[in-house]
Amino acid sequence: MRTLRTPDERFAHLPDFPYEPRDAEVSGIRMAYVEAGPADGDPIVLLHGEPSWSFLYRHVMRELAAAGLRAIAVDLVGFGRSDKPAEVADHSYARHVEWTGELLLGALGLDRITMVGQDWGGLIGLRIAAEHPERIARIVAANTGLPTGDIPMPEVWHRFKDAVIKAPTLDIARFVQSGCATKLTDEVRAAYDAPFPDESYKAGPRAMPGLMPATPDNPASPANRAAWQVLTTLDVPFLVAFSDGDPITGGMAPVLMKSMKGARGLAHPVINGAGHFLQEDAGAELGRHIAAFVTAT
Repeated sequence: MRTLRTPDERFAHLPDFPYEPRDAEVSGIRMAYVEAGPADGDPIVLLHGEPSWSFLYRHVMRELAAAGLRAIAVDLVGFGRSDKPAEVADHSYARHVEWTGELLLGALGLDRITMVGQDWGGLIGLRIAAEHPERIARIVAANTGLPTGDIPMPEVWHRFKDAVIKAPTLDIARFVQSGCATKLTDEVRAAYDAPFPDESYKAGPRAMPGLMPATPDNPASPANRAAWQVLTTLDVPFLVAFSDGDPITGGMAPVLMKSMKGARGLAHPVINGAGHFLQEDAGAELGRHIAAFVTAT
């Protein structure tokens, strides 16, 4: 597998993101991550989605660290500072679950994890939680889900998929902005573009929409159905923290609250005035909800 590595100088000017980059090798691929908070604090794993990277969690990390928690924001393979397989075909849902699980459970050796996932971060994190429940203390689902293809995806998602696949040039910052309720500054837009010096680095963002289990016969659908069977009976606290303005995943919030055993009896926050990327629109608020959830459970 041929991989590309974004030059370090691309990350020289990142607003509000002072965290020292770290990395570990998984299956011959370097995965990057950043940390904040005490090294002996409860590990809160933050998984981003398409087409962002750990920079998305910068305001969430600040709140978690202030609460004495260990925030670990990962760059998925193909995103951020992590290595980027050069071909779209190099990416699969199963591979992303394997790569991320190997980083968290193997290279970092984390235990009693609070798994936080948004967008694809939820699809990957929920699978890891279902396949390794003994390492999970809590789960936070934020504007995400675990599709099996048995229920049709919303039309807005199909439009997004078509736009990503057909665009001759993939404007990463524009796609992030389209999922936000607030206007991004030029510096923040540049930070979302930073991991991708040119189109050759964008196989990951181009691949992800096509990996979504949008039909019942998708290769990932059986594993996701199996994950639902585990997660709905898993006796760990499960917080549903969605925004009020996500047309893609918004319908999943009541499903998760009703289906997940660990969600019963909890007060699930609705973050007002935020879009799909609620970490960008209301990161500090989301961080405080996560910190309160961890402290209370």
